[in-house]
Amino acid sequence: MIMANEVILRFEDVVFEYVHKRPLLNEASFSVRTGSKLTLMGQNGAGKSTLFSLIKGEKKPKEGRILVTNGATIATAEQVVDRDDFNKTVEKYFAKSFEIVPPNLKSDISKVMEVVNLQVPIDRLVGDLSGGQQARLLLANALIQKPDILLLDEPTNNLDKAGIDHLIEFLIMYEKTVIVISHDADFLNCFTEGVLYLDLFTKKIENYVGDYYSVVEEIESRIERERKKNAQLEKLIRDRKEKVNFFAHKGGKMRKLAKKMGEQTAELEENKVEVRKEDKTIKDFTIPVQDIFGDIVTIKELKIIQNHEPVLKKVDKVLKKGVRLLVSGPNGIGKSTLLRSLVEGKSEGAKIMDGVKVGYYSQDFATLDYDQTVFDSLEGVLSTGIDTQEMRAVAAGFLITGDLMGHKISYLSEGQKALLSFARLVLMQPGLLVLDEPTNHINFRHLPVIAKAINEYEGAIILISHMGEFVREIRVDDYLDLSKL
Repeated sequence: MIMANEVILRFEDVVFEYVHKRPLLNEASFSVRTGSKLTLMGQNGAGKSTLFSLIKGEKKPKEGRILVTNGATIATAEQVVDRDDFNKTVEKYFAKSFEIVPPNLKSDISKVMEVVNLQVPIDRLVGDLSGGQQARLLLANALIQKPDILLLDEPTNNLDKAGIDHLIEFLIMYEKTVIVISHDADFLNCFTEGVLYLDLFTKKIENYVGDYYSVVEEIESRIERERKKNAQLEKLIRDRKEKVNFFAHKGGKMRKLAKKMGEQTAELEENKVEVRKEDKTIKDFTIPVQDIFGDIVTIKELKIIQNHEPVLKKVDKVLKKGVRLLVSGPNGIGKSTLLRSLVEGKSEGAKIMDGVKVGYYSQDFATLDYDQTVFDSLEGVLSTGIDTQEMRAVAAGFLITGDLMGHKISYLSEGQKALLSFARLVLMQPGLLVLDEPTNHINFRHLPVIAKAINEYEGAIILISHMGEFVREIRVDDYLDLSKL
């Protein structure tokens, strides 16, 4: 039995690196107590998801030990549903988490779905659920395993405000241990008690106590102190080196003094601290617009979901060049379905004008072919007049560097897939942007850059986003609230 406030997870001098000798952890040590609510924080590529894999035992350290107290059980709510599971029913999706399916599975499913506020028939196909419903399903699937340690990887992606509020309430009341990866600062600050900071530069893990904003402020203060200390040492070192050079040419006792001062200077250089390297931010970018005019999008009727059934509703929306439409409504009402059917030309009541080049950002990256290389994916959307060199320059602005170009898209992290999707929009030069949750998986440092680019885009835009902070930064001309039709 696991006792309250007992250490449930411990890393002792853990060293981990991939086959190609790229170290991620170097003598990393930390401990987690029962009932803790912690955020796992770190730069892009620092290895946060890899740390989850180490905790679960899916990966093994090269050196050191990972100790889980008394065989504590672990479950993860992943970022996204595996595409291979789209054809499973909700019931079968839950069942796959067990080696032996429990006889009371349906009862357990009902309980966890109530906890996460998911109301769908258990014979519904997982692929037919909305992004927000899938996010709830991922959490429910972790909870049904009744873990002692719950790992959450970007749990607020695709959740509407009600869903996020429900999740916060659940986490505050949850008595077991929770470790969360998330870029949603407001969400984290509501329940987090501390931060495990995975440093890309030192390969160490630092343990901070306090709410999320306090810890971020503490880290930034430490970085500033490190920079000031180094600046003082660098000035002192320069002064010493000038004196060493001066005395070294004097001979006799002056030369001995120069040698002594040289040794002291070397010691000062050793005292310089390694200042943490923070995430790189994507460069400012512009999405060029297709030269097209007229009624770019016309919506006369659409389907919404009420009581799990499609219902036809009359509307009257016309988008011309420069008009931005925000589509809103609760999870599961049919927002993403509306956008997808519009883009695919399958909606009788909503049409895109012939000849319009559509830049579609899908919340589940459905526009990306995971078997393609990054290079081929970018090359496939090149507009006339853009050569390979310019394509590579655009990609580099989104932190998609040359070493990634030959990899298949399936190799990329979710965050890298998101940035690849934006790079494709730039190269495409669309006349219409259709953006379905464009902040999912995006580092918060990139969001102001993306908001600025969207605001400067001169074409028509249809946007779905549950991130209020982001929406407030975007100029919106028209609104379509599906819950009020």
